[in-house]
Amino acid sequence: MSDQTTVLLIGYGNPGRLDDGLGPALAEIFEKKQLDGVTVDSNYQLSVEDADAIAQHDYVLFVDASVSGREPFWFDKVDPQKEVSFSSHSISPEALMDMSNNMLDGKTQGYILGIRGYEFNEFGERLSAQALTNLDAAVKFVEKAIADKQFDTYVSEYKNV
Repeated sequence: MSDQTTVLLIGYGNPGRLDDGLGPALAEIFEKKQLDGVTVDSNYQLSVEDADAIAQHDYVLFVDASVSGREPFWFDKVDPQKEVSFSSHSISPEALMDMSNNMLDGKTQGYILGIRGYEFNEFGERLSAQALTNLDAAVKFVEKAIADKQFDTYVSEYKNV
């Protein structure tokens, strides 16, 4: 890793399923900001290929829509955990952290941001009004967290209840 602290932001979810697109929406906002040391990725779901990118960064922020829980968002640490699965098409943040750290010698610290959404059961490429409000709060939070890189300090304050 370089002397600069690096952050990988992965926004995931399906923008064609209304508020499920919150993760990609946040990723799109940060892609436009082009912050130094921040790499942005976006996809429908996490995949095993993400482990390599994770291993090349100091921190990774997994960003997804949350169907329930704390409003406007919650934030927590991701602990590496082995996962047995029959498919490589869908993988958890915990399993990716395990692959990155144990198979690829990564030293990355992982965190997950769940942005509260409300409408998931229809098709459409829009976010509900309340989800947009929550997205705005999440963007401000992520800007602050990336600027000070003290992610652990936010876990107790924003943990899902």
